[in-house]
Amino acid sequence: MFNLDVHVYSLPMRAARYNACGIRFRLGLRPAMIEPTEKPISHIEVAPARPGQESVMANLLELYAHDFSEFHDLEIGADGRFGYKWLPLYWSDPGRHPFLVWVGGKLAGLALVKRGSEVSGNETAWDMAEFFVLRGYRGRGIGTHIAHEVWRRFPGQWEVRVMQSNVSAHHFWARAISNFTGEAIQPIRVEHDGECWKLFSFESPGVATG
Repeated sequence: MFNLDVHVYSLPMRAARYNACGIRFRLGLRPAMIEPTEKPISHIEVAPARPGQESVMANLLELYAHDFSEFHDLEIGADGRFGYKWLPLYWSDPGRHPFLVWVGGKLAGLALVKRGSEVSGNETAWDMAEFFVLRGYRGRGIGTHIAHEVWRRFPGQWEVRVMQSNVSAHHFWARAISNFTGEAIQPIRVEHDGECWKLFSFESPGVATG
């Protein structure tokens, strides 16, 4: 939810090289022209997580919590883990739905969906409880693709909440939602449990999935 502007200096009379970021450059005494190489988006699969994959989901949630701790006061346990106490409910509560995300056959993230809003009190709305994409897959439209697929699976009213301090997430969700609905959706400011949130609310028409 990264563009490179690099100038390279080195010895003359060398052939073109590629650096670790996949950027092609020519070694020389003057700044080189940069030719960024775009990574194509591979096949993206958003699949319901099975009970036997709970440990995989738990591991990803640790990475998610680490990222999220920049914006929210999360305490790590004595065992060195943040933990996620609601995770078992996603295989026992019919109103909860866990998804794992694979990009090109490789694990890339997760989405946790549940019925009932965390902040507005709307018990019938679908709530994007948690959403996480590994850093290596961000900035390429993959997160937007995942979000759109999840929303299509659950028609009806949707809510997405973003902490007010998480500016980059706000920009991501504003774009993803407006692309999905075809119009700009303005969030409302909500206070819940002492935290300030921006709450997006919109409708999903739903699309049958295979």
